[in-house]
Amino acid sequence: MREALGEFEQMVLLSIVQLGDDVYGVPIVDEIERRTGRSVSPAAVYVTLRRLEQKGLLSSSMSDPTPERGGKARRCVRVTASGLESLRESRRVLDRMWKGLDPGLRGTK
Repeated sequence: MREALGEFEQMVLLSIVQLGDDVYGVPIVDEIERRTGRSVSPAAVYVTLRRLEQKGLLSSSMSDPTPERGGKARRCVRVTASGLESLRESRRVLDRMWKGLDPGLRGTK
């Protein structure tokens, strides 16, 4: 069994899946903020992207240089097959944990 994904790792991977391949940090930050309503540190996203790449859950490449960035390239990422499988497994685990619970969580203290 793979190491479980943390909540923020899941949000980063899901954002990349939502946005499509070859996306970079700023749109990922924006997507997480838009969907969760919470403020996200770009540095936290970049650290998480590096960690996910080290785990083999995403891959990165450099884009062509762009004039609006002063001729600098962007590091673009895409989710790997292992990353997609890790997301699916995380979903299966959470679904098993939620199974049988009342959606309103009645009876909890």
